Amino acid sequence: MAVQKVTDAEFTEQLANHPKVVVKYYADWCGSCRLFAPKFNRLSSDSRFTDITFLDVNAETSPVARKTAGVTNLPYFAVFQNGQLVEAVATSKEDALVELINKLN
Repeated sequence: MAVQKVTDAEFTEQLANHPKVVVKYYADWCGSCRLFAPKFNRLSSDSRFTDITFLDVNAETSPVARKTAGVTNLPYFAVFQNGQLVEAVATSKEDALVELINKLN
């Protein structure tokens, strides 16, 4: 499934409508965030994660979504199951994100 860009207005609805969600928090000025984007897009199409919804959230323009995950640094990733935060991590390493995503399975 393709990565969906969402705002605060759509964030809560996405969590309510999808049992497994992984969120990438980014900012337009964040170079590491831009470098990680292709990896995140590739993971969203990975056959291991077909039942997981992938979201992109601009941390600067979505304060509610940012606060929900306790974003401390960028890029920041959070996994939600049934609308509840499971775990989150600030990382630029793909293997750390895969390990985080696997907590949903």
